Amino acid sequence: MKARLRTVRLELAEPLRISRSTMTARDAVWLGVEHEGVTGYGEAVSSVYYGLDADTLVRLISAVGLERFADPESALEALSSETRPSEPRPPDGVPPAVTAAVESALLDLVGKRGGVPVHRLLGTETSFGVATARTIGITSLAHAAAEARRLAASGFEVVKVKAGSNDAEDDVERVRVIRDAAPHVRLLLDPNGAWSTAEAQRLLPRFAALGVEAVEQPLVPGDPDALAALAERSPLPVIADEDAVSIEDVRRLAGRVHGVNVKLAKCGGVRAALRIARLIEGSGTELMLGCLTASSLGIAPAVHLADRARWADLDGHLLLAHDPWTGIGGADGTVRTSARPGLGVEEVTAYEDVA
Repeated sequence: MKARLRTVRLELAEPLRISRSTMTARDAVWLGVEHEGVTGYGEAVSSVYYGLDADTLVRLISAVGLERFADPESALEALSSETRPSEPRPPDGVPPAVTAAVESALLDLVGKRGGVPVHRLLGTETSFGVATARTIGITSLAHAAAEARRLAASGFEVVKVKAGSNDAEDDVERVRVIRDAAPHVRLLLDPNGAWSTAEAQRLLPRFAALGVEAVEQPLVPGDPDALAALAERSPLPVIADEDAVSIEDVRRLAGRVHGVNVKLAKCGGVRAALRIARLIEGSGTELMLGCLTASSLGIAPAVHLADRARWADLDGHLLLAHDPWTGIGGADGTVRTSARPGLGVEEVTAYEDVA
């Protein structure tokens, strides 16, 4: 097998402000793995939160050494054996985002070689579509209302509202104007760990009264017991995100929170996500599939799992000014798999490499 890497810049259509930062672009590293004339692709994106820049991603993906494997099936088997279910990352310290990107390329390659889509490799026979949330960041009330009206008119059934601004009343009013502008959409709330327990206890009843369906990571991450205690008395479901990175994190929270947000880049890929889904089954904790801002290539692996989730938040490609890949849809509020082999995506836009 031969591997090649390419680094590109993904610009957002508009700045996305959350409680801890404002983002205007991400670097993405594309991995292509070729075997007998067929190429599979995966993507890893830079993340300040997880301490990964493009150069680090290139170095770590290169260090996996896919050239040493005879075929993609043996590489997938080796990757699986190195990624222990009880650990957040392989023993050699490879970050989950790298494992996820390599696994994506190999699954895409195996699917293409076999003429089957990835969701069939994972046990779902027919193609499907799921409603995805679409994020509205911390922004002006007028812009939030206009965006909510536009999304509802486009077909979106779920809107996720970022919270955690300096003024909690601003957050409440943003949700209020979004609810007024799009009265029939389901609302999710995401403060990205901005609140103390006292703040969450004061604010959550107000958001529940506005019809918010669930809240992601309301508390500062690092104290899962506090998050579980809040969930026990919260007026709306609490979903762990930053406190649910590894399968061991999820094991500690299973049955104690209402949901866990599983992102392939933080758990280690498709098969790690499947292990988490099996772990929480029947516990009372439900699966949310989330993502980082990425192209359709980076979002596609999670789409092939999305039929297993109560909540899908797979809109990272929809936040871009130009998505260089296509194949999973989403502009109408629904992301879809297809009968195309592998991940079912293809590159459609010429992007300049990052120097």
